[in-house]
Amino acid sequence: MRFFIYGNTFQADKARHLQSIMASLAESGAEYAVEKSFAAFLKGSTGMDVPASDAAGGGKSDFILSIGGDGTFLKTAQAIGRLSIPILGVNTGRMGFLTDASPENFKDALDMLLHGKVKVEERSLLHLCGFDAETEYTYALNDIAVLKRDTSSMITVRAYVNGEYLNTYQADGLVVATPTGSTAYSLSAGGPVIMPQTQSIVITPVAPHSLNIRPIVLCDSWDITLEVCGRNRRYLISVDGNSITCDEQRAITIKKAEHKVKIVRLPGHTLFDNLRSKFMWGFDGRGESL
Repeated sequence: MRFFIYGNTFQADKARHLQSIMASLAESGAEYAVEKSFAAFLKGSTGMDVPASDAAGGGKSDFILSIGGDGTFLKTAQAIGRLSIPILGVNTGRMGFLTDASPENFKDALDMLLHGKVKVEERSLLHLCGFDAETEYTYALNDIAVLKRDTSSMITVRAYVNGEYLNTYQADGLVVATPTGSTAYSLSAGGPVIMPQTQSIVITPVAPHSLNIRPIVLCDSWDITLEVCGRNRRYLISVDGNSITCDEQRAITIKKAEHKVKIVRLPGHTLFDNLRSKFMWGFDGRGESL
């Protein structure tokens, strides 16, 4: 079995975890290669010399390992694109909502993976249409957002669904999120938690000017078109946190992507478990668990 490893290239102190992970892979007889920019980071910051390969090498792998937090996982999902290779996240960050394993339990997680005791879930992506020639970031596992830029003034967003007018939002921005991304930016802006199996997307306004504006859940096969204007005449499009500057004369269209991302889930790691353990749902501040 062959693994391809992506990792966080910003925190050298977290790189030590890779040594134990590679030791576990070698002990199991698995082959592995490290994405070349992560390999260069490891050599420059820690002196580690690891087998490296470019992203094309991931296509020959059975599984992808994402070493870091949720941000690293999103970048890994962007990088492998249409390869349709399952990703196992190993959390060395803070929240780690998308990551099931940790450096401490990786050996056990690897054993479950090698013996087919894991579940692979398919997660939908959003596609920012018409920008493919301008940026490498046009697919989002979490969300695509339009946001104000360089000013405290709100932006105005006219939203259409399948060509039919939905609403005009006056707000700091608008988030279009997948079920996977419903627990990220959308949730912090007041959006609902959505189960991945529901085949839906949610539009959530960011700090709307009107109290009667609420998030709306839509079928994920529907197309969303957004027209933006504001005093600054320019705004940001954020694709899983990667920003593109756009002018107000250009409408944007968001569709469900044709391909999906496969995520490895370990036994006992469900969305409900994560909500309770990582978001502390049901926790009583007086020290009791409801």
